[in-house]
Amino acid sequence: MLAHDATEQELEARRRETRVPSKESLRASGQVQSLSRALKLLNALSYHPQGLSLSEIATEVGLPNSTAHRLLTTLQNERYVRFDNEHSAWMIGVQAFRVGAAFVRSRDLVSIARPYMRRLMNQSGETVNLGILDRGEVVYLAQVETQKMMRAIAGPGGRAPLHCSGIGKALLSCCGEDDFRQITEQMPYHRETPKTLVSRDSFIEDIRRGQEHRYFLDDEENVIGLRCVAAVIFDEHSQPMAGLSISGPTARITNSRIPSLGRSVIAIADEITFELGGHRPQLGV
Repeated sequence: MLAHDATEQELEARRRETRVPSKESLRASGQVQSLSRALKLLNALSYHPQGLSLSEIATEVGLPNSTAHRLLTTLQNERYVRFDNEHSAWMIGVQAFRVGAAFVRSRDLVSIARPYMRRLMNQSGETVNLGILDRGEVVYLAQVETQKMMRAIAGPGGRAPLHCSGIGKALLSCCGEDDFRQITEQMPYHRETPKTLVSRDSFIEDIRRGQEHRYFLDDEENVIGLRCVAAVIFDEHSQPMAGLSISGPTARITNSRIPSLGRSVIAIADEITFELGGHRPQLGV
């Protein structure tokens, strides 16, 4: 699959996570300086699973080596970081994993995604859907409906074939080559409408086009008169977790409007990914 480069928005978010704020901004926000600095060290290490030397991590967060070492030692005593003697590198510790695992257990994809879905519906004026893969089909977990006439048909609990669903295409695009080959070779390409892609070659070509833009289109392939524009939400391992889509009638989702809707659904999917602690993959397979 194609490579995905980090966006400027993601790079800026990372800088905010890892750079130590000024004393003035700390005082204005009521933050505790030492705690804020320690958390910035943890944030920086989270982006470097291979670890960082003392000077590297101090440079990344903007602290003197002596201050960074004092904070790292405190975090080490609580097992939030560890020092790898073999590689002379500081790394995330087991306690940080335990805290993170507690969040993974407690998070609720639908409840976290819903405010973003509502915002996307308000921006686009169209129905917004959240779906996952299940047994070779897309299952819709949640939906925020537009109040306009001619709304989307499938609601929460509804299912759609992978080969004629924007969310299905988006999630399939993130599979490894072996899984992608196996799925697309075994998938039944049933014709749902005259526009359904019913051959593997045409389907793969459509997936490749979607990868170039990072959004995927169901162009009346499941229901005549209905279009869908979708993007991927990723988990903490940069694996596809769910798909997000905008759906509506072709009278409103016109050819000229598709690129702007694609950018909108990508941006909101990336925001949900970030909120869930996920990461969009930097390199495709």
